[in-house]
Amino acid sequence: MSATRNKVAVLYQAIEPPIVNGVRKPKKPGGYQDSGADIAYVLQQAGIDTATPAFDPDPQRDTDWCFADTEEGIIDAVNRGTTHLWANTILFSSHPLQVSSKLSEHASHIRVVGQPPRLVDQYDDKNFVNELLRRDGSFYLSKSWLVRSIDDLDTQDLPFPIVAKPIRGRGSHGVKLCRNRDSLRVHLEGLLKESSPAMLEQYLSGQEGTVTVMPPSGEHPNYTALPIVIRFNHDEGIAPYNGTVAVTTNSRGLTTEERGASPAYEAVEKACERVAAKLKVTAPIRIDVRQPDEDKAADFAIFDVNMKPNVTGPGRPGREDQASLTALAAKELGWDYSKLLQEILKSAQTLKQLRQQNIQ
Repeated sequence: MSATRNKVAVLYQAIEPPIVNGVRKPKKPGGYQDSGADIAYVLQQAGIDTATPAFDPDPQRDTDWCFADTEEGIIDAVNRGTTHLWANTILFSSHPLQVSSKLSEHASHIRVVGQPPRLVDQYDDKNFVNELLRRDGSFYLSKSWLVRSIDDLDTQDLPFPIVAKPIRGRGSHGVKLCRNRDSLRVHLEGLLKESSPAMLEQYLSGQEGTVTVMPPSGEHPNYTALPIVIRFNHDEGIAPYNGTVAVTTNSRGLTTEERGASPAYEAVEKACERVAAKLKVTAPIRIDVRQPDEDKAADFAIFDVNMKPNVTGPGRPGREDQASLTALAAKELGWDYSKLLQEILKSAQTLKQLRQQNIQ
C-alpha cells in the first residue's frame, strides 16, 4: 500500500449502541481505543500514512491515535486527507457511517475496513445467526434455547451443565456456566434485567478453538480461514475475558503438523469459511467452536460468531503481550502483527458499497 496515495484513520467506539429489539449491546470501556492505537501505531511504523487526532501522538497514550466514531469525529478524519477509515468499533444501522448525509459526498471514494452497518445490526443477535445457520442445514451447531423470563425455565427440559449468556454480548460479559437449575435461576435473574431475552446454550466439554476468517480482497477472491487457535485454562468452563487475562496465557495457534494430526481441524476451518460466505461479511470475523467431548477426532460445533473480533497486537511500548486471538492465528502463517493489519487493509470497500449491502 503506497504511503503517498493512501491515508488511514482508525475509529473507536464513542457512541452508545442503540437498543435493538429491546436489547442493548454493552459498550466496551474505552471503546476499543487500545486496539485502535495499536493499529494506527503499527501501520505508521510500517510506512503507511496515518491520520491521528494528535499532531505528535504519544505511543503510550491511546487517545492520540484514533478518532471518535461520531459524525463529527469521522468528518474530522476525512478532512485530514483520510482515504481509508478503519472502523474499529461496533456498527449498527443508525451509525453515522450508514446515515450521515455529510459523509454521502465521500461515499464513492472513501474506503472502509469494517462490516456493513445494517448487517451487523442483525448479526450481533446471536440467536438470529444461530437460526440462520441452522436453517441452512449444513452446519454443526451447539443446541440453544431462548429464555424471556424465569418462568420459562419451568417449561424447558434443559441439560446441565448449561451456558447462559446475553444474545447481544461482548466477549465473556454475562456468560456463565450453570451446573444446576438453581444456579441458572440466580444468574438469569440478573442477566434478564440487563438483557432480555437471554440465551441458553448446550455446554460442550471438549477442546475449544476459535477460527478467524478473512474476507475476500483483490489478491484473495475467497473467504479464507486462518489456522485454528486452541483455548485452554478456562475459568469455570468459560474462556476468560481478554481484558482481564491476556490471551497469550490461555491460547495458542496450532502448527501445520498439529492441524494435520486430525481431520477435525481442517473441517472446522472450512466450515467457518462457509459461515463467512453465508453471512457475506466484508471484514474479519471470529467463530468460536468446541468439540462435544474429549475425543480429539470429533467434529467441532459452532457456538458463537463474533462480528468484531479483537485486533490488539504488539508494537507499542508495553504492549508486548497484547496479541489477540486473530494475531495468534496469523502468526502460524508467518504473519507478524504488521503483516496481518496490512492484509486486513486490503479488504477495504467503499463506504457506498457498505451502505448498499442489506441483510439477506
